[in-house]
Amino acid sequence: MTTPDVTARPAQSADPSSRVRRPGGFSAESVRQDFPILHRTVNGRPLVWLDNAATTQKPRQVIEALAAYYGAANSNIHRGAHTMAREATEAYEAGRAAVADFLGAAGPEDIVFVRGTTEAVNLVAQSWGRANLGPGDDVLVPVLEHHSDIVPWQMVARQTGARLVPIPLTKDGEIDQDAYRDLLSSRTQLVAISHASNVLGTVPPVGEMTALAHRHNAKVLVDGAQAVAHFPVDVRELDADFYAFSGHKLFAPTGIGALYAKPELLAGMAPWQGGGNMIESVAFGETTFAPVPHRMEAGTGHIGGVVGLLAALNWLTSLDREAVAVYEGDLMAYAQEALATVPGLELIGSAPHRIAVLTFTLAGQDPAAVADWLDRDGIAVRAGHHCAQPALAHYGLESAARASLALYNTYGEVDQLVASLRRLQESA
Repeated sequence: MTTPDVTARPAQSADPSSRVRRPGGFSAESVRQDFPILHRTVNGRPLVWLDNAATTQKPRQVIEALAAYYGAANSNIHRGAHTMAREATEAYEAGRAAVADFLGAAGPEDIVFVRGTTEAVNLVAQSWGRANLGPGDDVLVPVLEHHSDIVPWQMVARQTGARLVPIPLTKDGEIDQDAYRDLLSSRTQLVAISHASNVLGTVPPVGEMTALAHRHNAKVLVDGAQAVAHFPVDVRELDADFYAFSGHKLFAPTGIGALYAKPELLAGMAPWQGGGNMIESVAFGETTFAPVPHRMEAGTGHIGGVVGLLAALNWLTSLDREAVAVYEGDLMAYAQEALATVPGLELIGSAPHRIAVLTFTLAGQDPAAVADWLDRDGIAVRAGHHCAQPALAHYGLESAARASLALYNTYGEVDQLVASLRRLQESA
């Protein structure tokens, strides 16, 4: 799979309002009508939600699906003989099929439901990692990564005697591909890569990196948490061994996500948790496990979460995603140009391929104070280390502010962000 074309496009000179509509009929203003929360106020000001890398808001289609499920269809799944159990099971497995289709997987049996990307990575680390890693083995992880792509592998490395090896970054926030090639060896058993960075927005050449890893017989786990809301993904074209994402960053509820694994890998993975739902039979002498993917899903799953995820996927895929990507690219370029007018503001990272994540520092201002100031104007951004301390340390930083855009954000909201930041600098 080639690197998605999410490069920021040069900002146009026309009035921002003239650039709301996009080819294919996409309209940010129209989409906003599906999000009730975007019409509330915060501190007496209209909400400007620019914290999408942390979580996205939910369209009414998702909210209504959850209400309908809990109001008329709530039941546990599998093994139930009654009507509502069958209905709930059908909805749950329809969600699995929708995820498989969304990711381009061969079939629903390749999809495991999890709480989110973090649990998916831990599942792979504890089930596949503990069985396949040992002394003399390397796990390569870019400095770019979210903590959930680092800490589970640190834990398993200590348990197995394997070595966690960081892949350095270039000055502009890309993964250093020359260093990556040099680090790959017969020792390399796994490479863990984010499909898009939550702190720099960088979109690495995941397909190329995967192909290189496979030449060394290494497996590749791709963290798609930040990617799936911004551009289409095809796991088979990427040739990813594992791919994970979180629903709540994809306009779906919290507490639900999915792990894709190649069938031959998933078939060889032992359960990482035991309990109900993941068994065929239980006796004190021996337990036999259910076939995949069910043997990886101990206990009652987040059924309502799957219902909400299904609704979110149906909503998102009903849009012209190419037109959405064009709109987001233009909006990001406009935001970069506008933020450059704020005295003392420095954007962190300048990779040519990126999603609309704008992490910045403001001279003389603590990032937390910046976020607090913006909140008074109803503007929600995030401040701190963004669960990516090594990436920030690459720039000599411990914390920064971050504005992250989604398809429902507008040029006017960018203008409000910039105006508020300029007022903050003028008041200093």
